[in-house]
Amino acid sequence: MPKRTLRQQMLAHRRSLSHDSWLEASRHAQLNTLTLPEFSRAGCVALYSPVHNEIDTALILEAAFATGKRTLFPVVCGQDMVLRQVDHLKQLKRGCFGVLEPCGMSPDHLADEADLIIVPGVVFDPTGHRIGYGKGFYDRFLQSPGLRAALVGLCHDFQLIDQNLPADRHDIRMDIIVTEQRIICCGSNRRHPDGPDSYRGGC
Repeated sequence: MPKRTLRQQMLAHRRSLSHDSWLEASRHAQLNTLTLPEFSRAGCVALYSPVHNEIDTALILEAAFATGKRTLFPVVCGQDMVLRQVDHLKQLKRGCFGVLEPCGMSPDHLADEADLIIVPGVVFDPTGHRIGYGKGFYDRFLQSPGLRAALVGLCHDFQLIDQNLPADRHDIRMDIIVTEQRIICCGSNRRHPDGPDSYRGGC
Protein backbone atom coordinates (compact mmCIF):
# COMPACT_ATOMS: atom_id res chain seq x y z
CA MET A 1 0.00 0.00 0.00
CA PRO A 2 1.40 3.45 -0.89
CA LYS A 3 2.67 5.55 2.04
CA ARG A 4 0.14 8.30 1.36
CA THR A 5 -2.83 5.92 1.47
CA LEU A 6 -1.56 4.16 4.59
CA ARG A 7 -0.98 7.51 6.29
CA GLN A 8 -4.48 8.74 5.46
CA GLN A 9 -6.16 5.56 6.68
CA MET A 10 -4.21 5.48 9.93
CA LEU A 11 -4.83 9.16 10.68
CA ALA A 12 -8.55 8.68 10.07
CA HIS A 13 -8.59 5.70 12.44
CA ARG A 14 -6.74 7.61 15.12
CA ARG A 15 -8.94 10.68 14.86
CA SER A 16 -12.03 8.48 15.22
CA LEU A 17 -11.04 7.29 18.70
CA SER A 18 -13.28 8.29 21.58
CA HIS A 19 -11.71 10.36 24.33
CA ASP A 20 -12.02 7.45 26.77
CA SER A 21 -10.31 5.05 24.35
CA TRP A 22 -7.49 7.52 23.75
CA LEU A 23 -7.08 8.15 27.48
CA GLU A 24 -6.95 4.45 28.35
CA ALA A 25 -4.51 3.58 25.57
CA SER A 26 -2.33 6.55 26.50
CA ARG A 27 -2.21 5.54 30.15
CA HIS A 28 -1.12 1.96 29.45
CA ALA A 29 1.38 2.92 26.73
CA GLN A 30 3.00 5.47 29.04
CA LEU A 31 3.15 3.01 31.94
CA ASN A 32 4.88 0.56 29.59
CA THR A 33 7.37 3.27 28.64
CA LEU A 34 8.15 3.95 32.29
CA THR A 35 9.20 0.30 32.77
CA LEU A 36 12.02 0.65 30.23
CA PRO A 37 15.55 0.54 31.65
CA GLU A 38 16.37 3.13 28.98
CA PHE A 39 14.00 5.54 30.71
CA SER A 40 15.40 4.80 34.17
CA ARG A 41 18.98 5.36 32.99
CA ALA A 42 18.28 8.54 31.03
CA GLY A 43 19.39 11.83 32.51
CA CYS A 44 17.87 13.81 29.63
CA VAL A 45 14.59 12.84 27.94
CA ALA A 46 13.02 14.34 24.80
CA LEU A 47 9.23 14.09 24.58
CA TYR A 48 6.57 15.38 22.19
CA SER A 49 3.26 17.21 22.62
CA PRO A 50 0.43 15.01 21.25
CA VAL A 51 -1.96 16.08 18.49
CA HIS A 52 -4.82 14.28 16.71
CA ASN A 53 -5.11 11.54 19.36
CA GLU A 54 -1.44 10.66 19.45
CA ILE A 55 -0.49 8.78 22.62
CA ASP A 56 -0.19 11.31 25.43
CA THR A 57 3.14 11.97 27.17
CA ALA A 58 1.92 13.73 30.35
CA LEU A 59 2.63 10.77 32.67
CA ILE A 60 6.12 10.38 31.24
CA LEU A 61 6.74 14.10 31.73
CA GLU A 62 5.52 13.89 35.32
CA ALA A 63 7.83 10.93 36.01
CA ALA A 64 10.77 12.73 34.39
CA PHE A 65 10.19 15.81 36.55
CA ALA A 66 9.82 13.65 39.68
CA THR A 67 13.15 11.89 39.08
CA GLY A 68 15.09 15.02 38.21
CA LYS A 69 15.58 14.35 34.51
CA ARG A 70 16.18 17.20 32.08
CA THR A 71 13.16 17.27 29.77
CA LEU A 72 13.24 18.63 26.23
CA PHE A 73 10.44 19.28 23.74
CA PRO A 74 10.69 19.90 19.98
CA VAL A 75 10.29 23.30 18.35
CA VAL A 76 9.89 23.74 14.59
CA CYS A 77 12.17 26.46 13.22
CA GLY A 78 11.62 26.88 9.48
CA GLN A 79 12.38 23.53 7.88
CA ASP A 80 14.24 22.19 10.89
CA MET A 81 13.46 21.04 14.40
CA VAL A 82 15.37 21.71 17.61
CA LEU A 83 14.80 20.86 21.26
CA ARG A 84 14.24 23.27 24.14
CA GLN A 85 14.18 22.52 27.83
CA VAL A 86 10.85 22.53 29.66
CA ASP A 87 10.79 23.05 33.42
CA HIS A 88 7.03 23.54 33.81
CA LEU A 89 3.94 23.13 31.63
CA LYS A 90 3.29 26.88 31.40
CA GLN A 91 6.24 27.09 29.01
CA LEU A 92 4.28 25.18 26.36
CA LYS A 93 2.28 27.33 23.91
CA ARG A 94 0.62 26.61 20.56
CA GLY A 95 3.19 26.73 17.79
CA CYS A 96 3.50 25.32 14.27
CA PHE A 97 0.65 23.06 13.16
CA GLY A 98 -1.15 23.70 16.47
CA VAL A 99 1.40 21.68 18.47
CA LEU A 100 2.37 22.81 21.97
CA GLU A 101 5.99 24.02 21.94
CA PRO A 102 8.32 25.58 24.51
CA CYS A 103 8.08 29.34 24.22
CA GLY A 104 10.65 31.88 25.39
CA MET A 105 14.32 32.27 24.69
CA SER A 106 15.74 29.09 26.19
CA PRO A 107 18.77 27.68 24.33
CA ASP A 108 18.31 25.29 21.42
CA HIS A 109 19.47 21.71 21.89
CA LEU A 110 20.25 19.06 19.27
CA ALA A 111 19.36 15.38 19.22
CA ASP A 112 22.80 14.36 20.48
CA GLU A 113 22.12 15.89 23.91
CA ALA A 114 19.28 13.51 24.79
CA ASP A 115 19.69 10.03 26.27
CA LEU A 116 16.16 8.97 25.30
CA ILE A 117 13.93 10.39 22.56
CA ILE A 118 10.24 9.54 22.46
CA VAL A 119 9.24 9.75 18.80
CA PRO A 120 5.68 10.11 17.47
CA GLY A 121 4.56 8.66 14.17
CA VAL A 122 1.60 7.67 12.07
CA VAL A 123 2.63 4.09 11.26
CA PHE A 124 5.40 1.82 12.60
CA ASP A 125 6.57 -1.68 11.69
CA PRO A 126 8.26 -4.33 13.89
CA THR A 127 11.72 -3.50 12.46
CA GLY A 128 11.42 0.05 13.80
CA HIS A 129 10.67 1.93 10.59
CA ARG A 130 8.11 4.71 10.83
CA ILE A 131 5.94 6.89 8.65
CA GLY A 132 5.37 10.40 9.94
CA TYR A 133 3.16 13.19 8.69
CA GLY A 134 5.27 13.65 5.57
CA LYS A 135 6.99 16.90 6.54
CA GLY A 136 10.27 15.18 7.40
CA PHE A 137 11.05 17.12 10.58
CA TYR A 138 11.96 14.07 12.67
CA ASP A 139 13.71 12.39 9.74
CA ARG A 140 16.07 15.35 9.39
CA PHE A 141 16.41 15.86 13.13
CA LEU A 142 17.46 12.27 13.79
CA GLN A 143 20.26 12.50 11.21
CA SER A 144 22.40 14.28 13.85
CA PRO A 145 25.87 12.66 13.57
CA GLY A 146 26.31 12.61 17.35
CA LEU A 147 23.00 10.88 18.04
CA ARG A 148 23.38 8.44 20.94
CA ALA A 149 19.86 8.41 22.39
CA ALA A 150 17.66 5.35 22.62
CA LEU A 151 14.80 5.99 20.17
CA VAL A 152 11.35 4.91 21.34
CA GLY A 153 8.41 5.01 18.94
CA LEU A 154 5.25 5.56 20.99
CA CYS A 155 1.93 4.70 19.37
CA HIS A 156 -1.44 2.96 19.59
CA ASP A 157 -1.21 -0.77 18.98
CA PHE A 158 -3.21 -0.49 15.74
CA GLN A 159 -0.49 1.82 14.39
CA LEU A 160 2.04 -1.03 14.57
CA ILE A 161 1.48 -3.09 11.42
CA ASP A 162 2.86 -6.53 10.61
CA GLN A 163 4.14 -5.76 7.12
CA ASN A 164 7.50 -4.04 6.60
CA LEU A 165 7.23 -0.40 5.59
CA PRO A 166 9.15 0.88 2.57
CA ALA A 167 12.40 2.43 3.77
CA ASP A 168 15.50 4.16 2.45
CA ARG A 169 19.04 3.28 3.52
CA HIS A 170 19.43 6.61 5.33
CA ASP A 171 16.32 6.07 7.49
CA ILE A 172 16.92 5.96 11.23
CA ARG A 173 14.95 3.15 12.80
CA MET A 174 13.50 3.10 16.27
CA ASP A 175 15.24 0.95 18.88
CA ILE A 176 11.97 0.19 20.66
CA ILE A 177 8.27 0.45 19.82
CA VAL A 178 5.88 0.89 22.76
CA THR A 179 2.11 0.56 22.56
CA GLU A 180 -0.60 0.06 25.16
CA GLN A 181 -0.35 -3.72 24.59
CA ARG A 182 3.31 -4.52 23.99
CA ILE A 183 6.94 -3.46 23.88
CA ILE A 184 8.99 -4.46 20.84
CA CYS A 185 12.79 -4.38 20.67
CA CYS A 186 13.22 -3.65 16.99
CA GLY A 187 16.90 -4.03 16.22
CA SER A 188 18.34 -0.74 15.04
CA ASN A 189 20.55 -0.04 12.03
CA ARG A 190 22.58 2.02 14.51
CA ARG A 191 22.96 -0.47 17.29
CA HIS A 192 21.19 -3.83 17.17
CA PRO A 193 22.08 -6.52 14.60
CA ASP A 194 19.60 -9.17 15.73
CA GLY A 195 16.26 -7.87 14.46
CA PRO A 196 12.85 -7.78 16.16
CA ASP A 197 12.34 -9.60 19.40
CA SER A 198 9.96 -9.63 22.33
CA TYR A 199 10.88 -7.30 25.16
CA ARG A 200 12.82 -8.97 27.96
CA GLY A 201 13.74 -6.00 30.14
CA GLY A 202 16.32 -4.24 28.00
CA CYS A 203 17.18 -3.71 24.36
